[in-house]
Amino acid sequence: MKRKLLDILACPICKNYPLELIVFEEKEEIEEGLLICNKCNRWYPIMESIPHMLPDDLRDKEEDLSFLRKWKEKIPENILREGKPFNLS
Repeated sequence: MKRKLLDILACPICKNYPLELIVFEEKEEIEEGLLICNKCNRWYPIMESIPHMLPDDLRDKEEDLSFLRKWKEKIPENILREGKPFNLS
């Protein structure tokens, strides 16, 4: 994902803008990272340079939980415990 995309992204659920960005891996683009909506506590993974910003009912629970486990050392505690739609609690 290119950093300038952050200027136009909003939470698809509550429409909050701007989203918080946490970068895990970056080369020419953000390869792996996390977008967080601080209003509704939803999080959206960035995987293979693509932000996955789907509504809750279209998200893959196992894929999302796997992402959280993989990066749990770099993800804020509130997302790990209370993030929507899935968390590690």
